[in-house]
Amino acid sequence: MINIDNVRDALRHVDDPDLKKDLVSLGMIEEITVEGNTVRFNIVLTTPACPLKDMIKNDCIAAIHQYVSPDLEVIPNMTSRVRVAQRNVDMLRNVKNIIAVSSGKGGVGKSTIAANLAVALAKTGAKTGLLDADIYGPSVPLMFGLSNAHPQMITREGKNLVVPVEKFDVKILSIGFFVEPEKALVWRGPMASGALTQLFSETDWGDLDYLVIDMPPGTGDIHLTLVQQLPVTGVVVVTTPQEVALADARKALDFYNQEKINVPVLGLVENMSWFTPAELPNNKYYIFGKEGGVKFAESTGVPLLGQIPLVESICESGDQGNPVANDEKTPTGKAFTSLAAAVAQQVAIRNAQLPPTEVVKMQE
Repeated sequence: MINIDNVRDALRHVDDPDLKKDLVSLGMIEEITVEGNTVRFNIVLTTPACPLKDMIKNDCIAAIHQYVSPDLEVIPNMTSRVRVAQRNVDMLRNVKNIIAVSSGKGGVGKSTIAANLAVALAKTGAKTGLLDADIYGPSVPLMFGLSNAHPQMITREGKNLVVPVEKFDVKILSIGFFVEPEKALVWRGPMASGALTQLFSETDWGDLDYLVIDMPPGTGDIHLTLVQQLPVTGVVVVTTPQEVALADARKALDFYNQEKINVPVLGLVENMSWFTPAELPNNKYYIFGKEGGVKFAESTGVPLLGQIPLVESICESGDQGNPVANDEKTPTGKAFTSLAAAVAQQVAIRNAQLPPTEVVKMQE
């Protein structure tokens, strides 16, 4: 007679490829039922964007056929529960993971990566938010077609809170919603840092699996403010293949790796990896150099999360307020879908292997 214990024991032979432990020990198998010749159970993944879900599912079926009976009908139900990285502060306590998208210099497409990463994560079913922390050059409103948006306010427990604007299933907030787009912000560092603090502390973000933060370029006041007030799950560093961009990416990497800061770097994104003209979709022209980001990732031991081509449609989609990640069938859409899976994968590994991120305490 086949019972639940037989099934559970069989599934102990299936390891999560990233976490290197069996699914039962990791608590990823739930609600096992055996009815006649049919076995059902839930496989609870650490993220809906898991790139290995099909392999895990097939391994579970194979394990039950091997260790219990090859005649069973095995019906796994794939579900997910994003794990929490930070719980050491009350601020954003309903946000499970905070992902900062950073770069050492401007012009490498960091905001494009952040916007499309958020959209791609949301398309997997993850509850996703996007905070535009590029105080002096907010571009998220334009990229989502929200230049004229005006967030609503609510009052909760006597406190006025901003309600993020929602589009493409992403909750979005930017300083660009509150200033005139044509005018420059003439703010000193403390003013900019104070504005950022208001954006994440006086906002009704609700429950989020991932909050993607589009950081300003460099390693200045805004970056210090973020890590001093929020327990950042990890950082995604964006670069282009050219050496001048890689030199600044090294500085960004060094900033987050400093002992006083010590925020995990999830990986590197090489943007504008090659140029592909629309009329020659199979051609690649390495106008900024070839695989500079790949070599940088190898030399530093940082995971390469993805290579994003320089394609006219990415720019056009951003200018038209419709991020290219919305169309998963195009090559660029697929590239961002893969990027989202890689980022979610690294978040899951980070949460399983490292303690919660502490907010940074630095002497002024």
